Amino acid sequence: MVVTGAGAGIGRALARGLAGAGGRVVVNDLAAAAATAVAKEIGGYPVPGDAATEEGVHALIAAARGHLGEIDVYCSNAGVAAGTGPDAPEPDWQRSWEVNVMAHVRASRELLPAWLERGRGCFVVTASAAGLLTMLGAAPYSVTKHAAEAYAEWLAATYAHRGLTVHCICPQGVKTRMLAESGEAGKVVLQDAAIEPGQVADALLGGMAAGRFLILPHPEVHGYYGLRAGDTDKWLRGMNRMQQRIEEVERGTR
Repeated sequence: MVVTGAGAGIGRALARGLAGAGGRVVVNDLAAAAATAVAKEIGGYPVPGDAATEEGVHALIAAARGHLGEIDVYCSNAGVAAGTGPDAPEPDWQRSWEVNVMAHVRASRELLPAWLERGRGCFVVTASAAGLLTMLGAAPYSVTKHAAEAYAEWLAATYAHRGLTVHCICPQGVKTRMLAESGEAGKVVLQDAAIEPGQVADALLGGMAAGRFLILPHPEVHGYYGLRAGDTDKWLRGMNRMQQRIEEVERGTR
């Protein structure tokens, strides 16, 4: 098993959960010290590096195969949140695209030939409820998480009959550094219902056992997703009211 972005937050919780369930886990993170610390804690194998670039993905998967022999489960978890709206700098948009979307594409490109040949493999994408709904105040994040969820759907629809299992994790607020740095929008939209990273890991393990594609650690997201699909105009009006509330809070803190 491989978990990217496993040095902290959701990734660390996933690595702990999979190891606790008996998995041999390769721990990846950009921060070498963090990857090493988590690997030591869970009895895993650290492979620091960038899990988004083509070269980084190739090196990670080669190292993981060297240690494991073969990769049964790949948790493409690493993600970034940068920028707020259309005025976000070009590098923020590009980095969001590389990490939140192309990391999944590049990993699946490397893994699929062997998985399809043997008729078995499991690919886990950490998207976000933002990928099913949206996240106010975070356009690059929302757009690329939508794309991540869409790519996971495409993989499942295309390769299920050939033995590929795909899971897509879509939590709302999780008590991580990313949430802490999300500003007033994060506080207004996510803070009250935020859960611990370990609850995300528990949801994944339960979803894997049940064979579910969508993993929703916040059950209420199912209802929001249905409302968005069933009455998009009503849902958008509600989201705009929330945006106005965020702007009011921001004005009050100035």
